[in-house]
Amino acid sequence: MPDRITPEIDFRSELSSLNRLDGKVAFIPGGYGGIGEAVAWGCALAGATVVIAGRDGDKAKKFAGSLADEGFSAGGLAIDCSSVASIRACIDDVAERYGAVDVLINSVGIQNEQRLLDVTEEAFDDVYSVNLKGAMFLGQAVARHQVAAGNGGKHVHILSVRSTLGIRDRGYSAYCATKGGAAQLVKQHAMELAPHNITVNAVSPTFVYTEMIRHVMENDEFRHGLLRRIPLGRIANPKDIVGAILFFASPASDFVTGQNLLVDGGITASQ
Repeated sequence: MPDRITPEIDFRSELSSLNRLDGKVAFIPGGYGGIGEAVAWGCALAGATVVIAGRDGDKAKKFAGSLADEGFSAGGLAIDCSSVASIRACIDDVAERYGAVDVLINSVGIQNEQRLLDVTEEAFDDVYSVNLKGAMFLGQAVARHQVAAGNGGKHVHILSVRSTLGIRDRGYSAYCATKGGAAQLVKQHAMELAPHNITVNAVSPTFVYTEMIRHVMENDEFRHGLLRRIPLGRIANPKDIVGAILFFASPASDFVTGQNLLVDGGITASQ
């Protein structure tokens, strides 16, 4: 045993790059949504080439163009995350155009709110096909390129606090089931990809001010009740999610995998 087992660290160079994504290609399906847009900006500012994808390819390209106008490297593509063929074709395209898919940030998610007694098979399948099946095959398609390249990689799935908690007085069966399933999927993908130095983690926010939750935020009784339950006393802003995403996407989290970070203002810390 040597006298010193603590590794020599060049603190100035190694620590200064912990939260950087310079030279990396970050693929962000759902990257023009409320949270995805903030995450795309965060990745671009951290030095990544950002590839935004969504069902509306023109919208993805327009947002990518606005980032490019600000001096960042960005591109936009169409993807249908309910279609495995579309997922595979889009990610193959990213790898061919940009030479790699270093980081996956899955910001795709839908909700069809229906009470338990009224849930339809069609609505449940729609949510499942995007939130859970989509996460599975996004991870698979990106991992295939990363494993073949042999350079490691990062997967980050944006889930929800509903991955661990139900919700009172709302019709969230499909949403909670798929987000909870995706949280377990993250753990399994992390185990299978760890030998390839690919980390897989999740970030689970509580309600975030985006258009997706407008209908509940306009309900004064529900909004005030939610505010009373959040120890930090406010609903999240999209920028509150960016730091957690960048942690999991960057070298700062190289020894972290299979985790689900709850960005919830303290809700899950109390009864």
